[in-house]
Amino acid sequence: MLTVDFDRLSVEPGHRVLDMGAGAGRHAFEALRRGATIVAFDYSFPELKTCMGTYFAMLQKSEIPEGGIGTAVRGTALDLPFPDGSFDRIIASEVLEHIDDDGRAAAELFRVLSPGGRIAVTVPSWFPEQICWKLSDEYHAPKSVGGHVRIYKASDVADLLGDTGFELHGHHRAHALHSPYWWLKCAVGPTNNNNPLVKKYLKLLEWDIVEAPRSTRLADRILNPIFGKSIVHYAAKRSAAETAQAGANHAAA
Repeated sequence: MLTVDFDRLSVEPGHRVLDMGAGAGRHAFEALRRGATIVAFDYSFPELKTCMGTYFAMLQKSEIPEGGIGTAVRGTALDLPFPDGSFDRIIASEVLEHIDDDGRAAAELFRVLSPGGRIAVTVPSWFPEQICWKLSDEYHAPKSVGGHVRIYKASDVADLLGDTGFELHGHHRAHALHSPYWWLKCAVGPTNNNNPLVKKYLKLLEWDIVEAPRSTRLADRILNPIFGKSIVHYAAKRSAAETAQAGANHAAA
């Protein structure tokens, strides 16, 4: 299930897209289906290997339009191995909460985004995340297994992006029905996937993703403002013309 609204991010055929912290590649696959050149970027080699396997499966099933290209690169968010302005679109989904120096990571994202480009950044929402932290130290403490190192308020992410130089273009919350699943996971242990309640709720979520019934879609929209597991911020980097105009306006003032 996608967290980022690709129509709002406006991913188009031919766009160069970076999925930073791609994991197994759920957002990368959607970018590829839209004919983009997608780079799935992550520190985990096993995740990237899975991602490349899915690229191949998509190719075999003719799910990749002409011009779509998928690749994967391993590295750290604090030192992205790409030249300045390499990407037209960037997705950074559920990754900044894992990084100690999120300011440096945001600066790297700004650097590799082309002037006029757009970015979508998602992090766990403050209220559902607070409950997870209270229920389980294991969920957030051990950095060796990718624990969360901070809880963001919506204003925190907005300030981080704004201070880095991005122009903010709004935000929304997503996946309200996923919050109880993570509360259950934290209550029984985040790595305990055999708990009966956890297994039943996971089946419910899988059914919802596949069937997408109107009832659960409506419930998700109603509950998202409070219980949405993730918050998604959209932003852009000024084009050269916009930067020049802003400078002229400032000088005139």
